[in-house]
Amino acid sequence: MKGIAMNRRLFALAAPALAALFLTPVAQAATELRVMVHNSFALPKALLAKFENDNGIKLSLIKGGDAGEMLNKLILTKAAPIADAVFGIDNTLVAKALAAGVLEPTVVSVQYPADPVLGDAVVAVDYGFVALNYDKAAVVKKGVPLPTSLQDLTQPAYKKWLVTPHPATSSTGYAFLLATIASMGEEGAFSWWAKMRANGLKVVKGWSEAYYTEFSRNQGAYPLVVSYATSPAAEVFYSKEKTSQSPTASLFLKGSVFRQVEGVGLVKGGQQREAAVKFVDFLRSAPVQEALQTEMWMYPVQAKTPRAAVMSHALEPTEFAAPAPDVIAAKGPQWVARWTKVVLK
Repeated sequence: MKGIAMNRRLFALAAPALAALFLTPVAQAATELRVMVHNSFALPKALLAKFENDNGIKLSLIKGGDAGEMLNKLILTKAAPIADAVFGIDNTLVAKALAAGVLEPTVVSVQYPADPVLGDAVVAVDYGFVALNYDKAAVVKKGVPLPTSLQDLTQPAYKKWLVTPHPATSSTGYAFLLATIASMGEEGAFSWWAKMRANGLKVVKGWSEAYYTEFSRNQGAYPLVVSYATSPAAEVFYSKEKTSQSPTASLFLKGSVFRQVEGVGLVKGGQQREAAVKFVDFLRSAPVQEALQTEMWMYPVQAKTPRAAVMSHALEPTEFAAPAPDVIAAKGPQWVARWTKVVLK
């Protein structure tokens, strides 16, 4: 102010620059990036804020429900896309997403190797395993050895042992169904499911109900639940007693394990491609790959990512089975329909 008073000419010269300064926030307003995510998406707020600040982007995260429900919303709105990017498309959904035309077929600006089961349209971010979990204390109380095969579970000794989410309403239940078909073949799998129905199989709508209501670990009646290989680690992480041993463990029976790979893609017709590609890079960055382990309870796809200490309780199976994504897209609906008739009608 003193300088301006001493020299009016300096004020006149500075005026255009000052005007430009005051206009800058408007001219450089943050780009809004709309990202459709499933309900399990979670990352630390500080990481998301840093991404926004570093890139001049305002994230608008749209929770779309379960992954299948999320994809259906993209399909229903593809004429006027409600998102620019989508996170949570996995190997059970990628072929359907491509067939429906809701994804850009290639993420050409992102230099990551194509994942064998996701292809070029979705960049892999994390992976996990749908697997059986058992309640250690409940199994001891039963006084029966753990089953060594899925066929064991059809025997009277294991009557009313297993609870599973419905494959029509749960991606977890759907993945488990796909694993049984991939391992035993369609006819063998549905024969097994029929025997399980006769042996007291419990079916519920979703994973949360299966795990937090029906699983014996949470005061339910079933000592075996369809869940994830990371669930025992989560039990330790969230334990109020700060236990060093998980009260549950995974049971990797042949035909019961499904490797799920989920990633991020660009929505066809989205408005913010450049910002969307930056979000892809963000999800593959080291901080995110470390954080997602104890936020979304998945394994990081970046091989050199340090594992969270608690993930020592989340053993990775060496054997798993899944139909090819195009086979899932072609036959999945009829498999679910057949499962419903065999197990529930």
